[in-house]
Amino acid sequence: MGKLTYGMNVTVDGYIADAKGEIPDVGPDEEVHQFWNDRVGDTALSLYGRKLYELMAGYWLTADQNPDITPIESEYARLWCAMPKVVFSQTLTSVDSNSRLERGDVVEVAKKLKAETDGMLEVAGATVAAPLVQAGLVDEFLVMVSPVVVGGGTPFFPTLEQWVKLELVENRTFPATGSVLLRFVPVRD
Repeated sequence: MGKLTYGMNVTVDGYIADAKGEIPDVGPDEEVHQFWNDRVGDTALSLYGRKLYELMAGYWLTADQNPDITPIESEYARLWCAMPKVVFSQTLTSVDSNSRLERGDVVEVAKKLKAETDGMLEVAGATVAAPLVQAGLVDEFLVMVSPVVVGGGTPFFPTLEQWVKLELVENRTFPATGSVLLRFVPVRD
């Protein structure tokens, strides 16, 4: 059975994007980027919603053609394009870059994919992650706290009917940007 992880860069006040939908730019520095490269390289399957998939595909599918791309970014582009992806959308008609389109219920599909997949599954994006967090399907949370406050926007965690107790299993600082990684696992009764 696969392990479902959910991780993103998050502001100190808990948002992945501000009220305008803009993602705060505080880097990442090479060390943070390498952390995410390693995660993508270890991911057996990633679950995307339409918006984040379009944002990522719009850049990373052709990023390695940019003459100014750094080696670490080039590595990420290669890893991201090679990583199998399931994209949940009712409006897209096709997807690229080792991806398949899914129109089913994200919770039911994720349960099936966890049962069928060996290794790490990743949910990418707060909107597609929300029902999975609410259903208790996420096995690990990676919160990369960026040193910025935006005052509102898209929260990393959805509204919950009950608290989810978490155990801190790793913390790590990235001095160049001031980012802090907090890795948690849910405490299951």
